[in-house]
Amino acid sequence: MTDAHQKIEDTVKSNDVVLFMKGTKSMPQCGFSSRVAGVLNFMNITFEDVNVLADDDIRQGIKDYSDWPTIPQLYIKGEFVGGCDIVTEMVLSGEMDTYLADNGVAFDKDAADKIREANA
Repeated sequence: MTDAHQKIEDTVKSNDVVLFMKGTKSMPQCGFSSRVAGVLNFMNITFEDVNVLADDDIRQGIKDYSDWPTIPQLYIKGEFVGGCDIVTEMVLSGEMDTYLADNGVAFDKDAADKIREANA
């Protein structure tokens, strides 16, 4: 196991919610990362952000770890959830609310409802 793989696994397993992204939750460096971080922040979900731009080994390593070619990548309770399109779809359909609740992750239901109302 590579150092990057071990770091990724440790991060995913030691945090309830992790977003591997370009930039940080307070300063995203791409539109897709900004969208997912923005949704998580708006829904008041506590999450660990990992800036893949700060470490090329992590940037490639996360793609290998998940067998998913793009970033951002969201993990909840150690499980790969998806990238920007999947997360957006799950939030808009209400599936994310159920997924978070089933996994014991606190979130602001009213904020989730506001996102759906604004995109209806």
